[in-house]
Amino acid sequence: MRALIQRVTEASVRVDGNVIGQIGPGLLVLVCAMQGDAADAPARMAAKIAKLRIFKDDTGKMNRSLLDTGGAALIVSQFTLAGDTSRGNRPGFSSAAAPDDGRAAYGDFIAQVQALGITVATGTFGADMAVSLTNDGPVTLWLDI
Repeated sequence: MRALIQRVTEASVRVDGNVIGQIGPGLLVLVCAMQGDAADAPARMAAKIAKLRIFKDDTGKMNRSLLDTGGAALIVSQFTLAGDTSRGNRPGFSSAAAPDDGRAAYGDFIAQVQALGITVATGTFGADMAVSLTNDGPVTLWLDI
């Protein structure tokens, strides 16, 4: 499983011009299930993201986690994170999980994040979405589990 996370002051996702998910301070999580992911990948990714100490403490150091701050997560499926551009200029996506597997992993990941007590908003799997955000920092991290 692969994720790109961004610390945000706010983020939202629209489908057909309608806001379907939005958060205030927290994390925008773009997530992609990959071929060969272990069954526990969604749970491990959720735990890692929830505990990442990337929010500022009282001294300005990145020392607090999403769990510490009570922030929310906007979770958006993003199969293009599997894009391979090593051969030519057109990305290949063969390392992404098959759509049915990706949908199941996405749903499991959302459930795992919610089970940790984090408020979650989501996009729609497979939809053409417009994501808006205000990156805080900016802080952006790439994670592979």
